[in-house]
Amino acid sequence: MTSPHRSLNRAAFLTLLLVACMMGGNHVAARIAFNSGLDVATAVAVRSGVTAAVVAALIFLQGVPLAFTARHRRVLPVIGLLVSVQSLCLYSSVARLPVALALLAFNTYPLWTAFWAWAIYRRVPERAVLIAMPVILLGLALALDVLGAASGLGAAGQWARIGAGVAFALTAAATFGLALVLTQHEAADVDGRVRTAITMGIVSVFALSGVWVQGGFHLPHAASGWWGLAVLTFLYGTAFTIMFTLLPKLGVVGSSPIMNVEPVFALVLAWLILGQAIAPMQLVGAALVVGAVMMLGLRRR
Repeated sequence: MTSPHRSLNRAAFLTLLLVACMMGGNHVAARIAFNSGLDVATAVAVRSGVTAAVVAALIFLQGVPLAFTARHRRVLPVIGLLVSVQSLCLYSSVARLPVALALLAFNTYPLWTAFWAWAIYRRVPERAVLIAMPVILLGLALALDVLGAASGLGAAGQWARIGAGVAFALTAAATFGLALVLTQHEAADVDGRVRTAITMGIVSVFALSGVWVQGGFHLPHAASGWWGLAVLTFLYGTAFTIMFTLLPKLGVVGSSPIMNVEPVFALVLAWLILGQAIAPMQLVGAALVVGAVMMLGLRRR
């Protein structure tokens, strides 16, 4: 994570902003592809496989040394499995919910990170996390319109519509939080490019297993879906490559609060391209979630 005592330089800030926008655009492109017949397992298999191949090529060209301890060999497959579940669940949520709402529900992962750090390593959550927790949950409740006031469906009708998507998003957040904790405590000394290539390779293998179980690839049946698949693969692969090759050279390691503009960008893009709009009260909830998560990222440690 970037040092809280040092502000980002302009190049790093703009690069992080670009990565966040790419990740938001990736999910909007995924929704377009899903609307044209692409299924989640196929999307994750293609996206992760291409990303793994690109990062592996960079590792080879840059001569990055490969050295793993016994602990690395144990934990890296577990991290890969967790990211596989996260990837499949998040895309499953995007396929069912407005894109911005799926990403907002996923943005609860800092709370899950704090929980897993406490549950596994007995790391007591910081006071800032405890303060932010009810704010994030309140914001999420407003954004998701859990009582069905904005939709006019009532609580039961609203949960019948969003329940599965929310469950997938929260499962993605929980597994991603656990992956982050394991990475920090067990695999932080593995080069980020190597870690990414291995993780994406494992994700693609699990996704291909899902493709095999369902009887083969379910590809788009319209040109817009093929464009969506191509764009999501390009944006995701490019964003991850930038994160683990360019950002370290700019003095940025890991995540940054600016990355939390992803659901905001996705909200605007989904409104412009997909016609997805949310009620004013849901916008207030979205602002609470994004603001609280950014506050956690900006806090001094």
